[in-house]
Amino acid sequence: MQSEQRDAVPERVRKVIADAGVSQREFARRIVMDPSKLSRSLGGARRFTAAELSRVAAIGGVDAGWLLGTPAAAPPARRQRAQGPAPEGGRPLQIVRETVRLIAEHGFHAVRVQDIAEACATSTAAIHYHFPGRDDLLEAAVRWCMDEDTARRAARLADAADTADELRQLIELQIPRTPQQRWQWSVWLDLWAEAARSTAVGRLHADYYRQWRATVADVLRRGIAEGVFSPADPEAAALRLTALIDGLATQVLASGPDVPGTGPDAMHAALTAYVDATLTAH
Repeated sequence: MQSEQRDAVPERVRKVIADAGVSQREFARRIVMDPSKLSRSLGGARRFTAAELSRVAAIGGVDAGWLLGTPAAAPPARRQRAQGPAPEGGRPLQIVRETVRLIAEHGFHAVRVQDIAEACATSTAAIHYHFPGRDDLLEAAVRWCMDEDTARRAARLADAADTADELRQLIELQIPRTPQQRWQWSVWLDLWAEAARSTAVGRLHADYYRQWRATVADVLRRGIAEGVFSPADPEAAALRLTALIDGLATQVLASGPDVPGTGPDAMHAALTAYVDATLTAH
C-alpha cells in the first residue's frame, strides 16, 4: 500500500502543476527547486523529499497529505485555506526572499532561523517545515538569486538595439549603483564565500557562472560575426571580462561610495575603456 501511495505522488504533483497553469520550469522556480530534480522526481528517477512536497503543497494550494496519498487528506478542491492573506508568491518564496534580504544586511552566519521566522511573521517550525536545515535555506537562496539575475538579463537583452548595446546592457546590470544592486552584490559576495565551503552551493555557483559567461560569450561571438567586435576567442574574452566585473564590483562595495576612484562611475568608466580597447572593432 505504501509503495502504491508513493507511486501516486508524481502524478498528483503533475496535477498541481497543470492546475497552476505554468510551465514545469516556472513551477520549479516557484518552489525553489532545481528543474532537473523536479523532472527526475516526476519521472520516478528520484523521490520528492518531505520539504519539497511541503513547498509543492504551499504553492499549489493543496494538502500535503493528499500529495502523499493519505486517505483522510482533503483533495485540492476541498482544502480549507488558512485565514488571512497569503504571502505574495506563497510561503516558501517569502521565506527565501527574507533570507536573502537578511543575508545582505547581516551576512549568512549572522542570520538565525528565528530572525527569518520573525521577518516572515511565522514560527521557526514553519521555516523548518519548508527548509529543514540552514544548508537547504542557503541552497534555495542561491537558486533564487540565480533565477532573478537570469530573468533580469533576459529582459535587458530583449530590449537591446544590437550586439554592442547588448554588451553595454549586461555591463550596466552588474554595476552596483542603486541600493538594490548593492544589496544583490552583498548577497553574492557572502554566498561566494559559502560556495568555497559547501559542495552543493559550489555546484550551483559553478553552474551559474557557466551560464553567465556563456551569455557574455554568445553576445561577443555574434558581435564578432557582425564585425562589431574584434576577432577573438569569445569564451576567453568572456572569462576576462566577467572576472574584471567581479573584481571591480568587489572594490566598489568594499570601499564605499565616498572613496575617490572606486565608485560605480569609476567602475563603469574602467569597463567601458576595457571594452573599447580590447573588444571593439576599430
